[in-house]
Amino acid sequence: MEKEQVTGKVDEVKGKTKQAIAGVSGNPKLHNEGVAEEAKGKVKQTYGDLKDTIKDADRKAGTDVNDK
Repeated sequence: MEKEQVTGKVDEVKGKTKQAIAGVSGNPKLHNEGVAEEAKGKVKQTYGDLKDTIKDADRKAGTDVNDK
């Protein structure tokens, strides 16, 4: 698991939390911040997934640079 997957999930949860608080308080600025933070988290997770996929393919091909 890549660190981007973990930090991305944290950002996503923080964004959803901000959106929930904004829904209760009626704060549109906080809602927009939450939407942006959630999106940032999803992008980070996707990047981490891609890194994982590349490393896995590299290992399977026997060309893992970390083994050298």
